[in-house]
Amino acid sequence: MNPFLEVWRQSGADLVQLDGDRLTVGRAEGNDIVLADDGQVSRVHAVFERLAGTWSIRDVNSRNGTFVNGTRVTGEARVGPGDEVRIGRTRIVVRGDRSQDNADVTEAQAPPPQLTPRERDVLIALFKPMIGAEMFTEPASTRQIAQELWVSEAAVKQHLLRLYDKFGVSGEGERRRTRLANEALRRGAITLAEVRAATAGKSTS
Repeated sequence: MNPFLEVWRQSGADLVQLDGDRLTVGRAEGNDIVLADDGQVSRVHAVFERLAGTWSIRDVNSRNGTFVNGTRVTGEARVGPGDEVRIGRTRIVVRGDRSQDNADVTEAQAPPPQLTPRERDVLIALFKPMIGAEMFTEPASTRQIAQELWVSEAAVKQHLLRLYDKFGVSGEGERRRTRLANEALRRGAITLAEVRAATAGKSTS
């Protein structure tokens, strides 16, 4: 299976294979990935390029910029499995070639860590803003999770610290929560269907 992109729109995810050497992204027809319904995207916004067997993304002087894992791209940035690209309101996740070598297979098939019921609640709350009206905006903040679960922010921070450790997510700040969300989804610790079900259950209760 070749590397591919998950392009998240309001209606769900489109899968785009990375099987060439160059893919353009923009609002105009004629791009390889057309984001016509995203008003924050330029006509030709960014381009994915294969360089020496690895992929990078380059911003094409767009109006609102291109972001990789929360950091604005200046020039170009290398991207790999699990990286999140933000173009306007659209979220694009890079998924790896799971059959490229044994190391990739081992990583892709690594089972999720064992979670306590409360840690699962925290993950679901973390995801909830990402499936709302603004599809995949940002994961929930510590305050939002605390309000959702009716616990203190200090308690949420402790749960998040344990989750970062269990999923091997380093760093700090907003990007750390984004990486945790991506890793939890990639390893199957949580599914979007579970989050949607939890959201629907709360809205009808």
